[in-house]
Amino acid sequence: MSHRDADVTYDATDQLNLTTGSIYLYSTGSIQVLNVTDPNMVKELANCKSLDLGKPCYLQKERGALLGMGILTSNGDLWVHQRKVIAPELFMERVKGMVNLMMEAAMSMLNSWKNEVEDRGGSAEIVVDEFLRTFSADVISRACFGSSFSEGKEIFIKIRQLQKAMAKQSMLIGVPGSRYLPTRSNRGIWNLDSSIRTLILNISKKYEHDSSTSVNKDLLHSIIQGSKDGPFASCTPEDFIVDNCKNIYFAGHETTSTTAAWCLMLLASHHEWQSRARVESLDICQGRPLDFDILRKLKKLTMVIQETLRLYPPASFVAREALNDMKLGGIDIPKGTNIWIPIAMAHRDPSVWGPSADKFDPDRFANGIAGACK
Repeated sequence: MSHRDADVTYDATDQLNLTTGSIYLYSTGSIQVLNVTDPNMVKELANCKSLDLGKPCYLQKERGALLGMGILTSNGDLWVHQRKVIAPELFMERVKGMVNLMMEAAMSMLNSWKNEVEDRGGSAEIVVDEFLRTFSADVISRACFGSSFSEGKEIFIKIRQLQKAMAKQSMLIGVPGSRYLPTRSNRGIWNLDSSIRTLILNISKKYEHDSSTSVNKDLLHSIIQGSKDGPFASCTPEDFIVDNCKNIYFAGHETTSTTAAWCLMLLASHHEWQSRARVESLDICQGRPLDFDILRKLKKLTMVIQETLRLYPPASFVAREALNDMKLGGIDIPKGTNIWIPIAMAHRDPSVWGPSADKFDPDRFANGIAGACK
C-alpha cells in the first residue's frame, strides 16, 4: 500500500513543492496564503508566541456557522478566556477520570459488532466508519457534556450535515460577499446553524436546571460558568456557549473517529504489527478491564497510534494569520497574510523522518516522539 498515493492533499502539495520550493505564495479569492513546508520555518512557527500571529480571520467569516467564535477561531482576550475555561478540563488528571466512560462507550460498540457477527452465522463484513463516529460522539457526550449519545445525537447529525454542506462551497472561500447570497446552499447552512444553536441552548438550559440540586463539574459546566464572566465585546454569553460546544463537538468527534478508522486499517494491512499489539495487550491486560495505568503500559499500541497520526493526521493544515506586519524565517510577512503548514508534508519529509518517511513503521517511535526524527 502506498501511503503517499492515499492522500490527495499530500499529492497536490507535493507537486507544487517540486515546482515552487518549500515556501511559496498563492491566493484563493481575496485570501493570500503563504504555504510553508521548510522544516526550520515550521519549527519557528510552532514556537512563535507572538500575539502578532493568530487564527485566520476567514475562519470566523467563511466558517462561522460551523466554528463561530469558539476556541478554534478566536484571538486575543477572548481566546485567553476560552483557554482558561476549557484547558483545565483536558488536563491529564481530568482525563484519567474519564477512562471508565470511554470503556462503557467502547464496550457498547464492540457488543454491537459481536451481535452483528453472531446474527450472520459467525462471519460478517462490517463497515466501521459510522460505528466509530457514534463511539467518539458517545465519549464526548458522556465525558464532556454529562449526557449519553442519544441526547446529543441530533446535534452530531446536524453538525455533520453542516460540515458536508460547507465543504461543497469550499471553492468560494475568499470570494467577497459569497456567504451572504441567498443561494440554496447558504439557506440550508443558515437553517442548520439555527437548529444546532437551539439544540445546544436547550441542553445547556436543561443542564443548568438539573445542576441546581447537584453540580456535575464537567466541561459543559465550565463553559456555562465561563459565559458569565468573560470579555464579551465581540460575542454574547449565549454565543460563547454555542460556539465552544460546537467546536468541541466538531473537533473532538471528527478527529477521534478518523484516527481510529485509519489505525484499524493500518493494523489490518500490517499483520505483524497487529500480532505484536495483540500479544502486548493480552500480556499486560491479563483479562482485566482497562484502566489508566494499563493504558500507559501499552507501548506498542501507543507507537501504532503515533505512526497513524504521522501518516494520516486528522487535520490537513495548521493555519495562522499575521495579525500585524511581522518577520518569520527572515521573511517580511504583511498583516493579513495567511500562513499554512500542510501537516502531511511535514510528517513525511525525508529530511526530518529519513528515507522511510512514506512507510508505516511504528518502531520509529520506540524512543518516544523526540527520538522518532533524524
